[in-house]
Amino acid sequence: MPESLAALFQGPFAMPLAALTAVLLDRLLGEPTRFHPLVGFGNLAAAIEKRLNRRHIAIGVLAWLLAVCPWVALAFWLRPLAPFAVDVLLLYFALGAQSLCEHAEAIAKPLREGRLDEARQRVGWIVSRETAALDESGVAKAGVESVLENGNDAIFGTLFWFALLGGPGTLLFRLANTLDAMWGYRTERFNLFGRFAARFDDLLNWLPARLTALTYALLGRTRNALACWKAQAPGWESPNAGPVMAAGAGSLGVQCGGAAIYHGEVEIRPPLGNGPEPVAADLGRAITLIRRSLWLWLAVFFLTGFLHA
Repeated sequence: MPESLAALFQGPFAMPLAALTAVLLDRLLGEPTRFHPLVGFGNLAAAIEKRLNRRHIAIGVLAWLLAVCPWVALAFWLRPLAPFAVDVLLLYFALGAQSLCEHAEAIAKPLREGRLDEARQRVGWIVSRETAALDESGVAKAGVESVLENGNDAIFGTLFWFALLGGPGTLLFRLANTLDAMWGYRTERFNLFGRFAARFDDLLNWLPARLTALTYALLGRTRNALACWKAQAPGWESPNAGPVMAAGAGSLGVQCGGAAIYHGEVEIRPPLGNGPEPVAADLGRAITLIRRSLWLWLAVFFLTGFLHA
């Protein structure tokens, strides 16, 4: 490899080039259909929880460390051997941009074509609320909320920690996010055991979530998005999902939030955004917002590399 080309993969453009390569791999290949590392990690986490969960905070911390630390340590150990390759592979496995857009389109298409039962089934795969009785607007609303929130978890939070710590940072973020999704519930089973997982994920996500919200605002109805963020996010239960979804819904000019059924009980959630309730076309607009946000982040990465150079 020519010296000038080798320097490109080791200098200030190494991180942006690795990020771009991983994003392109994700776009071309999508998620691995077999032997996905995060699926394997989820199985491991379930086994650890089943064996160790004594409904105690200290045991939950120990279980979290046992599940996460060996893999992150291994990533930090391997990275000096082949920095670019390790970073690209870890980011590719952690990114969920293409998968998120495909899931959203799988909801939007039957919804556009009047196949409401299929759309309900599809949205039920990516949200935890009950979907069997949702009307068209309810399905679209659930889909839009999921796209906006998961845009932070599966894409922008991942990229943020990649920019800070490379592939190992990405791995730390996604494993912590997975444990929050599995253990971070306020139920009798998980309230104590999963508390550390939930709080640590909140900590890792605090700044990325606000950068995601700002990105959504910049690429849509900016003033409306910022106003919704300021007024509505404090009322949302999650300190990070609130800014992301309020700014995203405000950017799109749609009304999300409101009543939803979880585990057989109606939960009245604060409003998110303003305007008409979402329809199928708004799911497509949410996908476009996610993709434009992704390219904006990559552009910022390359601009940062250029300034450092």
